[in-house]
Amino acid sequence: MASDPPDQGPPRRISAARAALVMVAFLVAVAALVAVGTRPTVSGDALAPVTSTTLPAGHTPTTASTTTTTEPHSSVTVVVANGTNVNGEAAHYSTVITAGGWKMETPTDATTMVSTSSVYYAAGQQEAAATIATTIGVKPASVLPLTTAVPVSGISGIDVVVVIGADLASASG
Repeated sequence: MASDPPDQGPPRRISAARAALVMVAFLVAVAALVAVGTRPTVSGDALAPVTSTTLPAGHTPTTASTTTTTEPHSSVTVVVANGTNVNGEAAHYSTVITAGGWKMETPTDATTMVSTSSVYYAAGQQEAAATIATTIGVKPASVLPLTTAVPVSGISGIDVVVVIGADLASASG
């Protein structure tokens, strides 16, 4: 027939060496895909652990004498104080912070009204305070060391003190 292709002779045969090479390439590709598919998945807490620095009494921080430990959020004690005239602000922000797994104390009132919110930290708790500040929208410049000037009473043994000011009260409202 006119539509039949012209006779090209006997079909070509692949050499044994070429067939072996193709088979080896196939097996290597399969092994690579199986290895990728059986890798362990990455999992864990999305929140970064808090790192604190502990020094023996009377020592100043140096590279040689600093010991770093990692603390889970649940071991950092936090109290939130309302420094506004808006009822419920300390309770509201305590709930927000609790979602991060922090150990929360009962919300309280500040001893004075404040316009700008601040997060205060005890020795070794600066990273925890910075994380909490970011969570609630307090600027890094308002993350400060815990001193006797903090407008909250009864904070002995507290690692982080959050004082809600008028700036956050208007933001939550």
